[in-house]
This record gives sequence, C-alpha cells and structure tokens, in this order.
Amino acid sequence: MHIRIEQLNPIIGDLSGNAELIVQSLEKAEAENIGLLILPEMVVTGYPAQDLLENDSFRNSCYDYNRLIISKTKNTALLFGTIIPNESKPGRKMYNAAILAKNGQQKGVACKSLLPTYDVFDDLRYFEPNLEFDCLDLDGLQLGVTICEDIWYNQNEVQYHTYSTDPAQILKEKGAQIIINISASPYTKSKHENRERMLRNHARKLRLPVLYSNQTGAHTEIIFDGDSMAVSGSAEVVARTCSFQPSYNDVHWNQTTGDIEPASSNRRMPPYPLKGPERQFAAIKTGLRDYVAKTGIAEKVVLGLSGGIDSALVCVIAAETLGADHVVAVTMPGEFSSAGSVEDSEKLADNLGVELHHIGIQPVYDELENSLAPYFEGHPFGVAEENLQSRIRGTILMAFANKFGYFLLATGNKSEYAVGYATLYGDMNGALAIIGDLYKTEVYEMCEWLNKDYYQKEVIPTAIITKEPSAELRPDQKDIDSLPEYNVLDDILYRYIELQENPGRIISGGYPSEIVNKAIRLVDMNEFKRYQAAPILKLSSKSFGIGRRWPMVQRWTSNNKK
Repeated sequence: MHIRIEQLNPIIGDLSGNAELIVQSLEKAEAENIGLLILPEMVVTGYPAQDLLENDSFRNSCYDYNRLIISKTKNTALLFGTIIPNESKPGRKMYNAAILAKNGQQKGVACKSLLPTYDVFDDLRYFEPNLEFDCLDLDGLQLGVTICEDIWYNQNEVQYHTYSTDPAQILKEKGAQIIINISASPYTKSKHENRERMLRNHARKLRLPVLYSNQTGAHTEIIFDGDSMAVSGSAEVVARTCSFQPSYNDVHWNQTTGDIEPASSNRRMPPYPLKGPERQFAAIKTGLRDYVAKTGIAEKVVLGLSGGIDSALVCVIAAETLGADHVVAVTMPGEFSSAGSVEDSEKLADNLGVELHHIGIQPVYDELENSLAPYFEGHPFGVAEENLQSRIRGTILMAFANKFGYFLLATGNKSEYAVGYATLYGDMNGALAIIGDLYKTEVYEMCEWLNKDYYQKEVIPTAIITKEPSAELRPDQKDIDSLPEYNVLDDILYRYIELQENPGRIISGGYPSEIVNKAIRLVDMNEFKRYQAAPILKLSSKSFGIGRRWPMVQRWTSNNKK
C-alpha cells in the first residue's frame, strides 16, 4: 500500500474552502493510486478555532462537511482531522477527532486523549478527552491513530504537563502495526529537532513505523511549519515534506517486513532551514504572508522607517514576503534625528525598491509643545516630550493606514517589549508585530545573515547594523543610557521569560544583582503595555501574547528574590 502524508494550509472557519482543499488532495491521491491519504489535525476547521467551537451553528456546519468529505472518498482511504459531537455521555460538547473514510463510508474514528492547556493551547476548554483506545482497521492493516499531544507524551521541549497515559504505547499493545499522528503543532525555533527526536524515540521504543502529518501556514500569531515526516520501525526518517508550505510525500507499507520504505513516488525535499536566522526568517515570512492573505485586510503594508535596525529588518521582511511594490515606508525625522538616519533609510528603501515618503514631525511637535507649555512650565524636558515625538509618528502612520487602506506593521523587538522601551500609541502602533519575538541580538544576527548569505551583498546599509542603537528622542541619546548592553540584557530576559528562572538563579549565573533586578522589575512593570500591543508572531517557546498569561497587578517578583 502506498501512503501519502500531506500537510495543508487551512483557514480557520473557512469550512467550504478547507473542504475544497481536502477534496482536491483526495482526488489527486486517488488518481495516483494512493492507498491512504493522511491529513492534519482539525484540517476541516483550521486550528486553533478557539471560541468558534462554542457556536452551535459552526459545529453543526462542521459535521455537515464531515459527511460531505466522507461521501467523496473512493478507493483511496482518507484520514483527516476534524471535530465530532459528544453524543454518548455528559461532558464537553465535542471531541477533537480523526475520521477514517473509504468508498463513501466512515470506517472508524479516533479521538484525542491528551488535551493540553499550556502555552497557546486550550484544548480542554472545548473538547472531551478520549478514554478508550482501539486501532482503526484499514483492509486488515491496524492503524494506531493519535492526535498531536498524544504523541508528545512527556517529550515536549518545555514539559508543563506530565502524563500517565501513553496513547501510542497503548495502541501498540492493542495490535497497531503503524502509529499515525495528525497534528497542528506550532512552530518554535527549536521545535524541528525536538519533534524529530520524539518521533524517532517512539519508533525505536515501539519498533513500529510512525507517520506524522502536521498543519502548515499561520493563524494570527501562531505559525505552523508543517515538517511532516515518516519514520521507519528502525527509527530512520524515510520521507519528509517541505517546511512552511503545503507539501506531501509518499511511503510504501511493506506487509512482508511490517515496515515502511520510500515509495517510488517519494520526492526529495529541501532540508529544513538551519538553526538561527534562516529558520526564523522563513517563519516570520509565513506569519506575515498568511495574516495578510487570510484576512484580506489590505493590499499594501506601511511602516515607519527610522534608520534603525529594527525598522530596517521589518521593511526587508515585508518586501521579501509581499513584494516591494506592496510596501510603503515613511521616514519622520525630528529635532534629534541624525542626518545619517534619514540617509540610511533612503538607501535601504532604494536598495529594496520600496516607496518612501518624508514627513518631518517638527512643526507638529512645536505646535503641541506650545499648547502644553503653560502646563509643563517649570518642569524639565523628559519622558513626556520624548513620547510625544513617538506618538506623533504613530499618528502619522495610522493616518496613512486609514486614508489609503494600508496595514500598519509595528517594528518593536522582544527586548524592547520586555522592558517597556516602546511607546504606547506611538511606535507600538500596528496591526501585527512581526519581530516582536526576536531579541535585539537576534535582530542583529538576522540582518547580518541577510546581507552575507541571503542577498550576498549589502542591501541593509552597514551603517544601520554598526551604529549604536538610539531612539533619537533627546540629545545624544543611546539605548545603553537606560539599558544594559543587549547581549547581557537578552540573556537575562531569556532566562527569566523562556526558562522562567527566578532572580536569584540568574544572579548566580554571574550577573550583577542590580542589573538583574532592574531588568525583571521593568518586565513586570510593563505588562500593561504588552496587553495593548499588536499581536506578536510567535517564534519561541514563550512569547508575549496568548501563550504568556502574566498578571498586570501582582507583587510576586518584587518581594521574592530567591
């Protein structure tokens, strides 16, 4: 039997469109004599469907499309992810399920057992957990079907839950000849290695082949890399798909050996992007591309181009993702902007071929300053005046977005969002923060990689990369006036945010207590800003947004240094 593992890019809530994708894949597999087509978790609804699942009409429509998809099957068996009603007992209204269909008939159903509630996941909010395990019979071949978290049994990159139930092991004991996992497993920068190791561990332990189909594309801030693969019973990867795009690959089930092998139609795929900036670049492009395409929100994006490294990187990513003719940049110099910043912005825009506008903020700033002078008299120039400049720029960018129907990109990085080195209703304005999960050091790394390896020439002006970072909101301002060097700050932030280490442990790593305590205090104090930030594309195991739920009003960190 030839088996196809395929990853699709559904749109949440687009049931008819998703069903069309499924049927197209099924018809192609049928024409190519594929015995079994495996598609990802909740491919009918898109994942995560969130509170759409609470809507009766939505659920009933899903069930209708399940029946439609089943009716389209012929000789090729189809295993696809969806939801089904919980009709047998009290509890939540539905199951997260995989349906096996062939020749217009439902052959079996498997439901998800391990329902995660950590990070971005809320499965237990909606789904009833499966407590009964049986293989699905496909013409005598016993399929052990699991869904996403079921296969990660205590092997996650960050282990928030420890499970006592191992669905794959139970299915092996029930007679499974192949373990299949359909997933909607989000991307993180270290997920590929963890995923492959986990799947190979299962194959090695169970002495069974493991077939894995994962969603690709992006939904709001969550990115899916696909990275579907087939692992033999000897724990070798014998087939894989492309990353960050719809793709498929085929294997052959050898009944004699009881294992899989590459099919004659097996396609050689490009390697998964290497660690570091290449991988993150591919992920961010996916997130931006799908946000714009799936929302249909605008034909063009707009951003402020300051001459600094963050806005330069956002501009490059936007141009590479959407095309330079779909990017509009605005440079908005003020009293404290250097001539070099304007020149660097012009050079970058020219190198990329993006439209650039110049709007000086000084006349508007002077008018506001004059209006406020009677109230500010006797108080020195400070944060209020600095932020006023940023908010003027934010207002100009929003005006461009509103007048021309553009989509505004925020340009802040994770380091700035972490410590509040960003202005609400100013440079934080935007509908999507595409580099908000990149630390400042990672921003530098990606810009250097772009020039050296991606473009193999100087597209981002060297001056942008080498200049000392500054918000340019007061005379001779430098980031290090307020913050530690970014290599120090970013490591402290990583240990506090991703690794969730306490201050004492971070200090024991060799950092001065005053620097550590100040950084952590800034992180906690600025939670209110992040609550109002644009959605941030998730690239790490712990990013700001729906995956990090931190109370704004709390005193834990300030009173507990251990």
